[in-house]
This record gives sequence, structure tokens and C-alpha cells, in this order.
Amino acid sequence: MPGGFESAIPIPVDYRAPRLELKDIDGNPASLADYAGQVVLVNNWAFWCPPCRAELPILERYYQDHRAKGFTIIGIESGGSAETVGQYIEGYKLTYPIWLDPRIKAVSAFGNRSLPNSYVIDGDGQVRLTWTGPISQEMLENYVSPLLEK
Repeated sequence: MPGGFESAIPIPVDYRAPRLELKDIDGNPASLADYAGQVVLVNNWAFWCPPCRAELPILERYYQDHRAKGFTIIGIESGGSAETVGQYIEGYKLTYPIWLDPRIKAVSAFGNRSLPNSYVIDGDGQVRLTWTGPISQEMLENYVSPLLEK
């Protein structure tokens, strides 16, 4: 499997995205509501988590390839300091939004404490897919790309 890990397969779901407000890596307020009308992949990760780090380049590549279609990824780092997380952003050359979650609000809001975990929210604010475990490029293309064509 590309990336050297087994990819999780997403579960189709249909529920309203939770209200979630945190701060981005620069300390600015950020909210899921700010992305209404876009397809958003929320990725909960942690710098100390090897499967989380393994999927970062895959997520960045997919983001670069699809952001012009109204798609974004929000990477929510669970518990790390801005300085530590900033080093990972720089090292992996991440350009999608990164939010800090020092109190682990996001994993609680989505009800999943296993990392990494990801959720695809459609333009109407409905969660359509959920993953627990790392995501491969193939899984993104097979499951997320069709949502971008709607």
C-alpha cells in the first residue's frame, strides 16, 4: 500500500457536523461554521502519533490537488503546543489550515478518541464519511472525490 501503511475504509454517515470553535496555529479564532458551503475534511491528529504523521503528506497532496473545487482540510492537532506543532507544519510543508486543540474538544465533539480520525463534511454541514485510522490517497480519491463533483 502506498505510504507504507494499511488505510482505513470510511464509514458512510449522515449527521449534522458539531459546532466547533478553536484557534488556528497563529492564535486566530477558527470555526467550522466559517467553511459553510465547502466540502471539508476534518483530520484529528497528534504530533506524537506515527500513523497521524504518515498520512500528513497524503492529506497535503490531496488538498493541493482539490482545493480549487471548494475543498479544504482542517488539521486539528490534539494537545501539542503551537511551537511543537509549528515544527511539524514546517517539516511536512503543510499548507492547509491547522488548528490547535489543547483541551481535546474536537475528538470529544466527534465522539472518537482514537487517532487519527477524520470526518468529511459536505457543503450543507452534514458529516458524510468518517474514518478511524490513517487515510491513503486511494481512499481519498474513491470516497471524497465523488462528493466534490456534486
